[in-house]
Amino acid sequence: MGIADDAVEIRARGWRTLASLHGLIDAALEKDLTAQVGLSVVEYTLLDALNRQDGWHMRMAQLARATALSPSATTRLVTRLEDRNLLSRVLCADDRRGIYTELTAAGHELYQKAKPIHDATLERVLKQAEEQPELAPLARILHEFSAA
Repeated sequence: MGIADDAVEIRARGWRTLASLHGLIDAALEKDLTAQVGLSVVEYTLLDALNRQDGWHMRMAQLARATALSPSATTRLVTRLEDRNLLSRVLCADDRRGIYTELTAAGHELYQKAKPIHDATLERVLKQAEEQPELAPLARILHEFSAA
């Protein structure tokens, strides 16, 4: 194996570690959020993105980027959450083709209930991952990053 091959393998190992840690975190968040507040991880992610706007709204394209979903998947997700009265769509006054999305009072309230669950689960999983030699370095970095 040459130097270039070693570098590729190191990057691939790093990617596998990241994917493994992401899978652990995602599974734990999905389980806890669904069981305790009836939200999936991606639903929580969308509510979180809207909540961080401090009362402002977001365009659908911005939500798609925030949730890492395709535009059509984002539209379906927004429709599901709108049907649950957790958010609403508003036509853009400047561009009638533009649609904004914003949290409703019920959406904000559910987000406030879900956030401590999300944060506690993330903390727990990162601590557990720090005890696994193959995940420990990345978990420590994320743990430190989230504490900052």
